[in-house]
Amino acid sequence: MKYMLMMFGDAESMLATASKEWVEEMIGFMVQLDKDLEASGELVFQQGLADPGTAKTVRLQDGLPVSTDGPYAETKESLIGFWVVDVESEERVLEIAGQIVRYSGRLEVRPAMDAPPDL
Repeated sequence: MKYMLMMFGDAESMLATASKEWVEEMIGFMVQLDKDLEASGELVFQQGLADPGTAKTVRLQDGLPVSTDGPYAETKESLIGFWVVDVESEERVLEIAGQIVRYSGRLEVRPAMDAPPDL
C-alpha cells in the first residue's frame, strides 16, 4: 500500500533554534533513511521543498485564478518535504514515521490513492 509521509516546518526557524550539530545529524539521518528505503524497495519518491517564502498561492477571485506570494498556511506549518513509500502495512509506515518525527516534531501520514473514490 502506498502512503505519503509529509514533514512540516521551515528551515529558517530550525536554523535559528537548533545547533549546527543537530542539523548535521538530522541531514545525515534523512540521507540514510532515503538510502535504506531505496534499498528495501519501499521508496517510490521523495523530495525536499524550497523555503516557504518562495511559495505562491493560487486562489479563485471572481472566477479567475489569482497568484499571490507566500504560503497559505503559517510558515511554521508549511510542507517542507515528503516521501511516497510503498509498504506492506500501516504498521510499517508508522514505524518509518516514528523515525522521522524525532527530527520534524510532527509528520502527517496519509494513504495514497490509485484512483478517485467510487461515487
